[in-house]
Amino acid sequence: MGSSFELGIVASNEAGATPFLEQGVAEIQRIERLLTEFDSHSQTSLINVQAAKAPVSVDKEVMDLLQRSQAISKLTKGYFDISVGPLKKLYQFKNKAFRFPDRKHITEALKKVGYQNIVLDPQAQTVFLRQAGMHLSFAAIGKGYAADCVRKKWIGNQVAGGYINASGDLTTFGCDARGEAWKIGIASPDDRNHTLLQVPLKNASVATSGDYEQHFLYQGKRYSHNIDPMSGMPITGIKSVSVFSPSAELSDALATAIYAMGVKKGLSFLNQLPQTHGIIINDQNEIYFSNKLHYEAISSAHRGVAVV
Repeated sequence: MGSSFELGIVASNEAGATPFLEQGVAEIQRIERLLTEFDSHSQTSLINVQAAKAPVSVDKEVMDLLQRSQAISKLTKGYFDISVGPLKKLYQFKNKAFRFPDRKHITEALKKVGYQNIVLDPQAQTVFLRQAGMHLSFAAIGKGYAADCVRKKWIGNQVAGGYINASGDLTTFGCDARGEAWKIGIASPDDRNHTLLQVPLKNASVATSGDYEQHFLYQGKRYSHNIDPMSGMPITGIKSVSVFSPSAELSDALATAIYAMGVKKGLSFLNQLPQTHGIIINDQNEIYFSNKLHYEAISSAHRGVAVV
């Protein structure tokens, strides 16, 4: 999944915790083998290889995740789309001498993007990609799904409390070792070591989509590594989006979608969703909150940052 995971549980001693931590690691590795696009034997790779050729049989677990992904795509009107892979291949964000691809190449790639071209047959449990060159990736939802799966296993095994941190996407349950709600820190968009806000999490999840480590400047303008599936262009105007919800999978996907929507549309969308909240930081370091989000500002945290 291209992500590092950190697992923690509340237990009386290390010996009692180890089996549950090992169980969590094994579950993440299982899901990685199932969903990765970088292993030619994974179901995701098989779907991509057979694009426009033939339907591919998948496990029920994969079919269920695909159906939920399409439901989120419809809910977000396409701002979340697991078929955005052909667009990402156009951009070499690690190249310091960055150059935009030709517009004709973006136009061609856009023809291969679109959740509407992912044909699911739940009865036969098959997946078919209508367009040649389509490429599915679970990068924007897979690590959240994995975190939810680990949490479910731990709760089923009567673990008192714990957290799964997937490269900054955090899901929690129960209470911490002091019996208090877990707290997530929202980092400054310009300094990951500087916390702006703290938000309590109780049986909830948060996912952040941001350009902290992957952005570039081109002709004086800051661009994110995140791609707008509508225009095919790297996103500008936003540095960070954090979404809080009961599910890490949902938070993961919605953070990606809202990042592409922008501040105004993203906040309006968030405020229509039940049990879902968000924080958006734009490229001017202005912070926007969805309605009814409870947070704690860290003293001296807002240096250079404006709360709107």
